[in-house]
Amino acid sequence: MCISFLMLVVAAHVFASFPCDWPSMATVYATVYAILPLKLKILPLKPNMFHPVSWVAVSTAGLCLSLQLFTDTRYLAGNLVWWHWCVLVLLVAMSAWHSAMNKIRVAIESVASATRSVVWLLAWVVFILQMFSVATRYGNDLVAADILFSEVNSLVWQTFAVMFLSGLNYGVRDAVNPRIDFWWTNFSIRTKAVLDFTFHTLMLLPCIYMAVRVLQSYSATALGRNYSGEWVAGWRVWQSWEQSAEAGGLPVGPIKSMMLVGFVLFGLQVIAEIIKTGFILIGNDDYGDITEHATPHQIE
Repeated sequence: MCISFLMLVVAAHVFASFPCDWPSMATVYATVYAILPLKLKILPLKPNMFHPVSWVAVSTAGLCLSLQLFTDTRYLAGNLVWWHWCVLVLLVAMSAWHSAMNKIRVAIESVASATRSVVWLLAWVVFILQMFSVATRYGNDLVAADILFSEVNSLVWQTFAVMFLSGLNYGVRDAVNPRIDFWWTNFSIRTKAVLDFTFHTLMLLPCIYMAVRVLQSYSATALGRNYSGEWVAGWRVWQSWEQSAEAGGLPVGPIKSMMLVGFVLFGLQVIAEIIKTGFILIGNDDYGDITEHATPHQIE
């Protein structure tokens, strides 16, 4: 592991030798030289003193450095900027600081606790609004309209969408998603941690990252930014955000931008799950808080 860390330092030095502005070079050097003494103080280290996220960071750094040096690709993996390298170095350094990583996990999961309260509140709002919408349909014969209070109907589905997007991180934290129970329930805690850490790191988190990158421009367009990158109404987005195609419907710009917020919350909780399952892999059960259910979720 020490050799891997030194290889990462060398990669940072190689990157710093690339043509770039002096603030970028200074930032890379400052990050490396600020973290390196902290590592040297605790050498030699036992293998389980490094969180598995360091394995991912070192592997990612090696792959990206190889692509950047020996290939001519337009993909992000071969065109990392200076702060990407700083993040990778920081991840390796943080992997030995278990208490700090656990505090990050707890802070992220406290956000899920807050969104859970929001979800419960919105669930009652959706119920009340839907009951009102159903009741008012029987009054359509008294007015010249097909749907009475169409804004309420629009508000119902938008509130439900906000409830769903806000509860993604809570669902991941409390493991309320259904699984293939006839396999999953028979696995040991460590086997579950291996599967979750592997698939969250290699598949789920990269997909969420790509979704966030796509939704950035999608949300900005929904809020009123044109394709040239200019905001039509400036900071007064309510004057230019996307309107509903339905008569009497509420604007859809805000709810489309909530997709970005939902995936950011989703990604943060996946990071917390990676931290949590990583602690299980290295035998740190105090920080590896895995949720167990007395009755497994069934798939009908």
